[in-house]
Amino acid sequence: MARLPAVKKPKKAGPRLAIVSADFHEAIAATMLASATAEAKSFEARIVETVRVSGCYEAPLMAVRLLAQKQIDAVVVLGCIERGETLHGEVMGHVVHRTLVDASLAFDKPLGLGIIGPGATPAQAEARKDGTARAAVRAVMRSLATSASGKSERK
Repeated sequence: MARLPAVKKPKKAGPRLAIVSADFHEAIAATMLASATAEAKSFEARIVETVRVSGCYEAPLMAVRLLAQKQIDAVVVLGCIERGETLHGEVMGHVVHRTLVDASLAFDKPLGLGIIGPGATPAQAEARKDGTARAAVRAVMRSLATSASGKSERK
């Protein structure tokens, strides 16, 4: 009697992430998006949607819409709020950050905050673009892993 080939269990699909990219600083945004995508791939996470917005001020609305979708496990928001001559960027940064944290809590889903600034100089943004994007992905992946295990971590 011939043996049947072993049936391999399908590999469980990785977490489903969405990315919101604030493109006001196009070159910075392009690098951040590429870095976040590569980092997600290293965790075997799937980027199921990428939404580009004009700037960081527009990011919370899109993040909320993505967090509300059942098929999305976490959202990563990328952008840069530069130093300006007035406090506009600082005020905007506080509002954007607070709104994103509130959205994460309201939907009980991780949100990776990959926004450089407020108050970043062009040199600071250039130096931080890769690391900030990757750290935002790592943060949601760790939160998802902790949530899946049903326990919180202490260090």
